Amino acid sequence: MTLRIQGIVFDKDGVLFDFQKTWGAWAHRMIEALAQGDEALAQTLADALAYDRPTRTFRPESFVIAGPAHEVSRVIADHLPDRNFSEIHEFLVTQAAQTPLAPAVPLRPTLMNLKSRGLRLGVATNDAERAAKAQLASENTLDVFDLVCGFDSGFGAKPDPGMCLAFADATGLASDALVMVGDSTHDMDAGRAAGFTCVAVLTGVATADDLAPHADVVLPDIAALGGWLDTL
Repeated sequence: MTLRIQGIVFDKDGVLFDFQKTWGAWAHRMIEALAQGDEALAQTLADALAYDRPTRTFRPESFVIAGPAHEVSRVIADHLPDRNFSEIHEFLVTQAAQTPLAPAVPLRPTLMNLKSRGLRLGVATNDAERAAKAQLASENTLDVFDLVCGFDSGFGAKPDPGMCLAFADATGLASDALVMVGDSTHDMDAGRAAGFTCVAVLTGVATADDLAPHADVVLPDIAALGGWLDTL
């Protein structure tokens, strides 16, 4: 059977941007700022996030890899009783919006190649919408997307399918003509529940063995999407 793909929804971190290179550095800055020189507190925050300070990387079991941004804020707030949740969450979202990014591939050429095929493009991330849009704008790619959704956009967070379904509604495209591209089982589960074809990429933390049981295909990165589409 030949598939007629008309649109692609991307997760952001670990897909458009290399997860460890981008968010490992963010976590280091964030922990140091919040701990304010308290070494024990810094280590407590790192442990709570399953973050390895010497290598500045998240361990594979870290909930931060696929979890929504407000959950990161909640866990951190649990260890900072003198600061309220709203203050901490605003700090983290602001820091995320200003984080130097490490694109997984040359983003604009890759995305424009897909647009040239007549595809509609979207983003579904468990980050905050404001941070996601700021990051995409900083890489000159925000204009490429028809819809950018975060966990706080009103459609729920992955693995629920709400953001994928919102993209289908916004574009008027049928779910079976759409693809979800992600680096986690949360992404694959969200796409599957929405009726999308599910493509996993290996620019996050999960391995091919982790993702293959949940995906229709596993690719090295989003630059390989064009070749995959040509095989359909």
